[in-house]
Amino acid sequence: MGHHPGGPGRPRGLDRRRAGRRRDRGGRGRGPRPVPAAQRRAARPVRGVAAAPRRAGARAARRSRPAGRAGPRRPGRGAAPVRALPRAAGGGAGAGPGGGDPLRDRRHGVLPRHLVPAPRGSAAHPRHPAVRWVRPLPSGEPVEVIGGKAHGLGVLMRLGLAVPAGFVIGAHACRAYLRDGRLPGGLAAEVSAALAGLPDGEVAVRSGAGVSMPGMMTTVLGLPADPIGPLLDAVTEVFASWHTPRARTYRELNGVPHDLGTAVTIQAMVYGDRDPRSGTGVAFTRDPTTGAPAPFGDVLFGRRGDAVVSGREATVPLGELAGREPAVWAGLTHAMARVEAHYRDACYLEFTYESGDLWFLQVRPGRFTGAAAVVVAADLADEGVIGRAEALLRVAPEDLRRVARVTGPADVVARGLGACPGVATGRVATSAEAAVRMAAAGPVVLVRPETSPLDLRGIAAAAGIVTARGGPASHAAVVARAMGRPAVVGAAGLVVSPGSVRAGGRTIPEGALVTLDGTSGEVALGEPAVTAELADAHVHRLLGWADDVSGGVPDRPEAERLRAAHVVLRQ
Repeated sequence: MGHHPGGPGRPRGLDRRRAGRRRDRGGRGRGPRPVPAAQRRAARPVRGVAAAPRRAGARAARRSRPAGRAGPRRPGRGAAPVRALPRAAGGGAGAGPGGGDPLRDRRHGVLPRHLVPAPRGSAAHPRHPAVRWVRPLPSGEPVEVIGGKAHGLGVLMRLGLAVPAGFVIGAHACRAYLRDGRLPGGLAAEVSAALAGLPDGEVAVRSGAGVSMPGMMTTVLGLPADPIGPLLDAVTEVFASWHTPRARTYRELNGVPHDLGTAVTIQAMVYGDRDPRSGTGVAFTRDPTTGAPAPFGDVLFGRRGDAVVSGREATVPLGELAGREPAVWAGLTHAMARVEAHYRDACYLEFTYESGDLWFLQVRPGRFTGAAAVVVAADLADEGVIGRAEALLRVAPEDLRRVARVTGPADVVARGLGACPGVATGRVATSAEAAVRMAAAGPVVLVRPETSPLDLRGIAAAAGIVTARGGPASHAAVVARAMGRPAVVGAAGLVVSPGSVRAGGRTIPEGALVTLDGTSGEVALGEPAVTAELADAHVHRLLGWADDVSGGVPDRPEAERLRAAHVVLRQ
């Protein structure tokens, strides 16, 4: 057992076996793929354990091919995706996933009963403790067991939205690995059985902790599921990434315990770069910066999903999808309405469409902060989705902070997209290390081409963030909003070099004083005049409700008025 930096040991030979494997550290990528149409046409109803010989034959055929190749592509791959239908009451044949049709269950990512591993300690495993590591999708297990990603996938499937077939390894398996330095006994057999419920082909192996840790752990993409050895190596790699420095730093900054571990979701692949009618993107049901009730996000045509979140490529606004792929847009807006109605909150969706077929890879509540949180809570109450009391409890007192804006004359050198409202003034730092070092002497503004999880300590040390590339769903934007840092992303014409920045035809040395406005997206030299103001009428309406609850006096500070209402509502 060799040592793996950042985590417990891993099996020898891992580096050799994973040679040539595509991976994405800390981002999304090409998601899971649909069952080829030719395979669907050739399939026959599976009864009992008849699926095992068919898969064994497929394995033998794949072993005869040269290593690392998936073989010739079958025709009909552009067929419509198999939809993940909600469970029908009463079960029985033809009742939908889990209702007695093993073939259809396999397509929808629900393991047939004969493929679900028996609990340990049963007659099937009399010598092992009663622990089961693998769960099907969807699963009724709590988020602490299957992780936030798998929990969200289950929600999507129950809403009847298209989700690639897959299964999940529980976080308790990760804790066992971190404790013992090896994968737990019996896991390989359960994974092998679960793979029999997936279509043949490549898989995506993704982390998914019970709390959101965006981009902090490893993702492995495009991995052949047979033979199983490299797949188990990928699972080991994801487990080990729980203790990488960036993951530990994120948990320390956000008060997340170090002993939770991560679940691992394994799904069939879909490809956003398959052809000109493929793409990938992220979508918010409401604007995460302002809270406005309109679809918002980024999309890239013919690209992998990791390009969206990393900020390496210039994205286009989500709305451009409507003109290019109207059917995909219609499916996306339908899904956005469904998930927002389910969560009763603004939501975040990740999606990939392959040859015109739309697939969903993740969903979670938006977790907006600041002015956006106020606007969304007040609007949802006005729409009758939630009550006024719940709206008050969804807004934290710190969300009522006055938002600063640059109002005086400013020497603007760059313009981008405002990713998180507020104003930050500080000395330019062109690396995370410089930001940490310089922050000891005063505020700094971290200026990068784009950010990655490796920049986390620099982001935490900085008063604000500016990136040359990326959109509102890029790593820099997401982390800035989560940490409450004013941010500007996608500043066109900004060139970042070690020790200096070139913008507006001028060279700005590291250490120069700059000011960024996270609302307007402007970056200016020096320290222009700034004013602070509360958000619009939504704040005043929300505070009126707070006073009605607490009997408070309107001339008190805004945060105190909201806290008084919280005290009454929580009694």
